[in-house]
Amino acid sequence: MTCVLITGATSGIGLQLAQDYAKEDWSVLACGRNQTQLNELAQTYPNITPVAFDVTDLEQVQIAFRDLPQFPDLWILNAGTCEYIENGNMDTALVKRVMDVNFYGMVHCIEALQSLLRHGDHVAVVSSIAGEMVLPQSQAYGASKAAVSYVLNVQAAEWAKQGITTSIIYPGFVKTPLTDKNTFDMPMMIPVEEASRKIRKQLAKRHSHIYVPWIFTAIVRLIALLPYAWQQKLVEKLIK
Repeated sequence: MTCVLITGATSGIGLQLAQDYAKEDWSVLACGRNQTQLNELAQTYPNITPVAFDVTDLEQVQIAFRDLPQFPDLWILNAGTCEYIENGNMDTALVKRVMDVNFYGMVHCIEALQSLLRHGDHVAVVSSIAGEMVLPQSQAYGASKAAVSYVLNVQAAEWAKQGITTSIIYPGFVKTPLTDKNTFDMPMMIPVEEASRKIRKQLAKRHSHIYVPWIFTAIVRLIALLPYAWQQKLVEKLIK
């Protein structure tokens, strides 16, 4: 049975991916901090195995990956969080919290899994279209996701020499508990079920860069080519 490991599998995109892969008869290693939620997920889907650890703790990640019941063919590093900087008031503690989960959490996972990779394996990380351009209040979140993309783009070149495939996933606005907290307009937002379907389809084809939804992320990428002053004005109209 083909095996996938998914971090951040108790909510949002990660949870939907875990459920959908389980329905497709994959063996799913569902990872997260909440043991109770993971156990409930495993009770619903017998081919889901809960793996509880905190991605911000390197030692926990190393132990969890060392003791996996089976080796994944596909690793999806999805665990993430979002907090906003209000009114430009920089908050070091906030930035650190976001970076610890989104960026260092991914780095911890890569360090722990790299010795387990085999020729033909596939590693995917969930970044964000927010890392591609300037978005209001997103100093911490956007910076963390830009760092995620940069690191994996470099890592991809090294892993390609070993026959390891990589994918970077760039979601736009997807309806999840995280986006439910947003108080601004979220144009072209899609249901999490649609996001999962599109992501899984492109992962199956081993696309190196996956953008969902395509039209909105394409608009953002075009805006990102403009000078920063122009970007800010266009984004203000796009996201009120």
